[in-house]
Amino acid sequence: MGAGHAHKLYRHGHSPVHALPPHCKIAAVFCFVLAVVATRREAFWAFALYALLLAAVAFAARVPAPFLLRRMLIEIPFVAFALLMPFVAEGPRVHALGLSLSESGLWSAWNILAKGTLGVAASALLAATTELRALLLGLQRLRMPPLLVQIASFMIRYGDVIGDEMRRMRIARESRGFTARGVRHWGVLAKSAGALFIRSYERGERVHLAMVSRGYTGTLPVIDDVTATRAQWAYAAALPLAALAVCLTGWTLS
Repeated sequence: MGAGHAHKLYRHGHSPVHALPPHCKIAAVFCFVLAVVATRREAFWAFALYALLLAAVAFAARVPAPFLLRRMLIEIPFVAFALLMPFVAEGPRVHALGLSLSESGLWSAWNILAKGTLGVAASALLAATTELRALLLGLQRLRMPPLLVQIASFMIRYGDVIGDEMRRMRIARESRGFTARGVRHWGVLAKSAGALFIRSYERGERVHLAMVSRGYTGTLPVIDDVTATRAQWAYAAALPLAALAVCLTGWTLS
């Protein structure tokens, strides 16, 4: 997989959660999200328990709440979409604070907000306690298609390179007195985007030729492989098993 690659989503630490093998954590988060999605939307208490479970994991991982909340801001567009649903959905209406709201839209908005927020929080915790390189190794360990793992690896490795290329192009434009202020400047930005695409494509060809010249045959070598003990699997399974118990209890009490 190559050398390690630090990322702003990752928070370095030495907690028991950090020490778990990556494929254990990926499987645990995946099963936790499945249990959350399968929960009845009317079981408000269940979602509160899910939040407490994630809070317990964050406490064990020594991940501060502000750090986690900042990484969850990516959810804002989905929150905005959910907040619009009570106004645009059809069906019986309810009146609150002088507003006419759709009853089905309210339920749908709550369903999206509750389950989406828990899923984003679980993913943010996974990223905060697992390096990106380790995540790729974990996906490979879980038998993810090798081609998808390679694509993700190259995206991580060269995303910053393309970002730096964009920054240099912006500085070059500004040094020549260009400032995008309206529609009439879109043509220049479009040409810059085209130039960036060509440079990225050519860079990709050079990288591929360099890999082939070093013996690349379609699969990347695994420098190190991490195995998990039964105790580690049991520790990782605590979160999804607790979530499954909450989910089943919610359906039983319905």
